[in-house]
Amino acid sequence: MNAPSPRATLLTDGILLGECPRWHDGKLWFADWVGQKLLTLDEAGNRHVESAVASLPFSFDWLPDGRMLLVHAADRDLQLRRPDGSFTRFADLSHLSAHGCNEITVHPAGHIYVNNIDFDFPGGDFRPGFIALVSADGRAQKVADGLAFPNGMAILPDGKTLVCAESFNGNLTAFDIAAYGSLGNRRLWANVGEYGNDGICADAEGCIWTSAANVVMRVREGGEVLDRIELDRMCFAVMLGGSDGKTLYMIANEWAGSVDVTDPTGRVFSARVAIPHAGYP
Repeated sequence: MNAPSPRATLLTDGILLGECPRWHDGKLWFADWVGQKLLTLDEAGNRHVESAVASLPFSFDWLPDGRMLLVHAADRDLQLRRPDGSFTRFADLSHLSAHGCNEITVHPAGHIYVNNIDFDFPGGDFRPGFIALVSADGRAQKVADGLAFPNGMAILPDGKTLVCAESFNGNLTAFDIAAYGSLGNRRLWANVGEYGNDGICADAEGCIWTSAANVVMRVREGGEVLDRIELDRMCFAVMLGGSDGKTLYMIANEWAGSVDVTDPTGRVFSARVAIPHAGYP
């Protein structure tokens, strides 16, 4: 008999456009892109504004030494968070594209990956996007291209595989990670249907949590769906965390192509799951 699907619990609401959940240092960190805030939520449900960030989009992750990096699309750079909460430039990304970068993930070895959809969204003519590798000294170079709206990225537990969500074709696309961070052996890892995938995360069994519209799914390589959670609005991104790594956090917003700033519809949900994060939340 199959185990029952996890149940979602509302943790907080009143967010204009929530995105980019990350678990770090005992807290859930996430962005309110339209509210221009970097926020945290502790396990007791207390919400705190960490920083103001005037960029849409912005995303963030941590270096192995604990320092935060933030992709600032408006400034087309990668920024380092200082101990006082302010930010300073870490890498200039402007030569990669006329458009700001979207998502970031950092490998345990320190490889920094950022991606870029490479066209105006919404409303612009589609063109394929790319993934870039940023080195410790701030140099950035493209290491993969031809991606249909690259979005969330995750490192699998083996530390040798990067999976990137393509939002415009529903693909989860995998790459082998070479010793110095370059990407190769591109392949289809799974497909969740047209216009699926946004922010994703990996678990300790090497499966991916992703979403399509209001449905959150745990997917095995090849595309088998192992778990499903239905929300009352579109899920933009997911992250495993909590003290034991078995809490799935889901950021969801009502979405019809724009945001009503008088009616914040963003919510953070959680659900208890059986398999913890992959070790790189």
